[in-house]
Amino acid sequence: MTESRGFCPECGETVAERAEPRPGAPRADSDALCDSCYFDEFDFIDAPERVQVTVCGRCGAVHRGNRWVDVGAVDYTDIAIDAVSESLSVHIDAANVEWGVEPEQVDETTIRMHCTFSGVVRETLLEEELIVPVRIAKEVCDRCGRIAGGYYASIVQVRAEDREPTDEEAAEAIEIAESYVAGKEADGDREAFITEIDTDDDAGPTIKLSTNKLGQAVANRITDRFGGTVDDHPTLVTEDSDGNEVYRVTFVARLPKYTAGDVVDPEDGDGPVLVRSAHNNLTGRRLTTGDPYEASGDGDGLPTVEPIGHRRDAVETTVVTVEDEHSIQLLDPESYEAKTVARPDFVDRDAETVPVVKDGGDVYIIPESE
Repeated sequence: MTESRGFCPECGETVAERAEPRPGAPRADSDALCDSCYFDEFDFIDAPERVQVTVCGRCGAVHRGNRWVDVGAVDYTDIAIDAVSESLSVHIDAANVEWGVEPEQVDETTIRMHCTFSGVVRETLLEEELIVPVRIAKEVCDRCGRIAGGYYASIVQVRAEDREPTDEEAAEAIEIAESYVAGKEADGDREAFITEIDTDDDAGPTIKLSTNKLGQAVANRITDRFGGTVDDHPTLVTEDSDGNEVYRVTFVARLPKYTAGDVVDPEDGDGPVLVRSAHNNLTGRRLTTGDPYEASGDGDGLPTVEPIGHRRDAVETTVVTVEDEHSIQLLDPESYEAKTVARPDFVDRDAETVPVVKDGGDVYIIPESE
């Protein structure tokens, strides 16, 4: 390898031999300096006199550049360490650099960072200590400001066709919304939040959300779970700075007329059905035979059936005798008269009591479980 020797342009002293740079790479001007002159002008560490960090006093997000960032810091000390680490730089000629910081909490908004550095430059071990004050400035981020101001861009109304949503449906719909929004937040979407959940309306819960996209997604997931349809009703509320129209959209997640556990009569002559699902089509079990049932409407939606009751309305009655494979005698739960009724295949021959529902003068046995 070719080596070169010269004289320092600053003091005239002979400069130690230095390796030639890689082919095509320029030689640094500092290579011409002797070690003494080089270190006189050498800055091992470049550090600011102080660092200011803007933190949201509500959620702990840090303002970086022109946006707020969730950093997941345990406390302000962690934030200060990160900020100082990003603001410090070590000279490019330094090798084998090691460094550390020791925070000193001065008061609630001021932290002194005691920084130590070591590295090797021109085969010389350098060590340096410095103190960088960090000031914590508290503001309210855009997201928390919107939440505090009750901002929302979409509404999801959970309703049901010709009935009120059950308590179970309402609770699960709310859980679907909260779970989905929490997932978006965990993925770093700072625009995603629930502003308000109103459960006072008997017609069903109403959920206010931060964006129209979020409202659409929540409404779709609710009907994916229960079946039904989603209708949207946009309302013009303002214009943005570019003159674009801004709409607030109400999404109505309308659940099916029937729910699991309903007892309905398709009026096809084969007896009533215990509904298992009303998602897209109607499925269940015939109470006269125990056979599976499935039907859909002529077009979109569910078939027209006559509601009879719900399995929660079933009462226990006494089995008198099993007459044959298709019939059983039991006591009418209201008149206490012995009555022969259809014996579906889910009835145990040794059963002493069975749950039943009545439709007029007819009695039907309900399965113990589905």
